[in-house]
Amino acid sequence: MWNLNYLQFIDLGRLLSQRLCSNCIARLRQCDGSHRRGLFLLSRNTSFVTQIQSASKSPWRVLFFGSDDFALESLKRLHVSRDDTKAGVIGSLEVVTLSRDAPVRKYAEQHRLPLHHWPDVDLSAQFDVGVVVSFGCLIKENIINKMPYGILNVHPSLLPRWRGPAPIFHTILHGDSVTGVTIMQIRPKRFDVGPILQQELYEVPKNCTADELGATLAVVGSKMLMDTLKHLPERIASRKEQPKEGASFAPKISSRMAWIIWEEHSCDYIDRLFRAIGSRIPLKTMWMDNPIKLLDFVGKCNVSFTAAPYLSSVPGSVHYQKESNTLLVRCKDGWVGFKAVNFKKRLSASDFFNGYLHQSVLKKSPSTNSCLFQSYKETHLPGGHNNNMLLRNNTSL
Repeated sequence: MWNLNYLQFIDLGRLLSQRLCSNCIARLRQCDGSHRRGLFLLSRNTSFVTQIQSASKSPWRVLFFGSDDFALESLKRLHVSRDDTKAGVIGSLEVVTLSRDAPVRKYAEQHRLPLHHWPDVDLSAQFDVGVVVSFGCLIKENIINKMPYGILNVHPSLLPRWRGPAPIFHTILHGDSVTGVTIMQIRPKRFDVGPILQQELYEVPKNCTADELGATLAVVGSKMLMDTLKHLPERIASRKEQPKEGASFAPKISSRMAWIIWEEHSCDYIDRLFRAIGSRIPLKTMWMDNPIKLLDFVGKCNVSFTAAPYLSSVPGSVHYQKESNTLLVRCKDGWVGFKAVNFKKRLSASDFFNGYLHQSVLKKSPSTNSCLFQSYKETHLPGGHNNNMLLRNNTSL
């Protein structure tokens, strides 16, 4: 006989939708609880009941899906818990991961955790629950259905805000003052739309970078995951669907985001953009019709026109501030500073000034844009065609 106590946490409608008749459900609920493993579920694609071995309480047999450093924090905590027999939360742990360079894969190999190479997942072993953290691939319905308690996801935002692959970057880019972590159950075919089991708010520190926020939320999320697993049946029983209001999407970051539009971007936006993507993708602009990377951002710079009346207010104007060894660039509503650039090679602000902005150099240049960074816009036309438009300022310093 089989212990099916956890059936009380499964939506009756879901069982009926799988063509498990109400009489069968009633009979299962009457089963003796003397055996701690086993339940019957009806496959959607078959007309017979198949037996899936399942635990009615911890320790759980866990299949973990993950890739990057954010996911690694949760894997480490699961691994520690597996070795802690007194805690009795994790009984076994296997790992599904992607590329050879993925931190999760390196950790699994180093600690000799059973490893599956996506998409070849061996489901001959039986698992109670799956955990997916920063994996980036949709998990098929047949895999989700193999887990009696489904697959849990650790997502670094307050869902439904910032669904998608890059919630931390968009939290910083859009200046959110509050974020958090959501533990949810995944659903097939769509990312980040499943029911919420647990949420915790986190106040975003001022001037925080995406890397700093990600490291903090990884720890918060790993602790929340363990807390959820300790009380898994209860959390599933009290799960809530995501609200329809307030949903937003967080697409992957790309190099196209790094282009600065001096006429449109404010000092605050450029600051947020740098803190969001600057550690991975350098901010960029155009200089004399060539791309140039802007390095070592120092933020908004207060410039007095009274003290320096020769400065231009034209967006993209470049000025070298000798006393701070900083390149000042005019944007929509003020000046921002950079300590270095990469133009064919890395150049300090003083090196760039001496090589390109000094009066002796400017006199030799026929261009009227010699003291201007140029805004590069990338727009998309219907039919998949790209139209790259270079906005050139025609007034020099």
